[in-house]
Amino acid sequence: MSTLDKTIAKIHANYGHDFACDNPEILRAQKSADGTVKFLFGLHDQNRVESVIMPYARRHTVCLSTQAGCAMGCAFCKTGSMGLARSLSWHEIAGQYLSCWRYLMEANPDRTVASPNIVFMGQGEPLHNFDAVKTACGVLLSEKGVCLGPRQITLSTVGYTPGLERISELPPVNFALSLHSAIPEKRAVLIPLEKTSGLDRIIPLLAGIRLKRNQFINFEYLLIGDFNDGEDDAAALAALTRRFSSIVNIIPFNEIAGMRWKRPGEERVAAFKAMLVARKVRTMVRNSRGRDISAACGQLAGE
Repeated sequence: MSTLDKTIAKIHANYGHDFACDNPEILRAQKSADGTVKFLFGLHDQNRVESVIMPYARRHTVCLSTQAGCAMGCAFCKTGSMGLARSLSWHEIAGQYLSCWRYLMEANPDRTVASPNIVFMGQGEPLHNFDAVKTACGVLLSEKGVCLGPRQITLSTVGYTPGLERISELPPVNFALSLHSAIPEKRAVLIPLEKTSGLDRIIPLLAGIRLKRNQFINFEYLLIGDFNDGEDDAAALAALTRRFSSIVNIIPFNEIAGMRWKRPGEERVAAFKAMLVARKVRTMVRNSRGRDISAACGQLAGE
């Protein structure tokens, strides 16, 4: 019996009927030129979600969805344009992960495939589905479940404050804030939630997260050409993030048909990074994977 089969047997034994019911079914798998694989999952009620496997040197990472659609309405995100159909159950979330792991094992029959890392950066706002995400994390981390380490999971949020206020209930996984601008007026253009639950409320809640040794808050910064890539943007970003033990991940915008935003050129990306480095900000440019199959950041739509 494989490690995965043993894991699934453990989950069935310890979590019972709930896990056995309504697991998502792979309807389609698409492979990118860079090795990224995007899955379309069918749910029991005809809703659909997408998940993504990203290959890295040491271990794969699985990008999981937590909702069918999303209620946050972010202006740069294809999922945000769909609205929210419903939140997923914990076993639908964990089921995506186990299906992706099995795909990797079957695609690599001649070698051992380690349990993939997880980023909750797919469709939906994880903290808007707090209880199911909390339970899924518990199963994924528990010795009675998948037995991952907390550092193998990263949870990304746009700053949904009712969830942030409960953040201490979650295990010590990695946290990422989808920031995209440290200037509230600009951020509100991209993220409507900023108008009612803005950075003035989000930042104190982030500051209350107890980080482990060598753990950081990740600030995700979607770099959009001629919008948030100027000197004033870099200065505001540096001033906000320097108060944390943090890393800024610059993500060049992945263009989406029908949206007005544009991807910055490579020179502009390098220049913006240099502005942050000059201000002593720990930063890196995150390569977008799976753009040719619409699997990159902001492109998932469950189609």
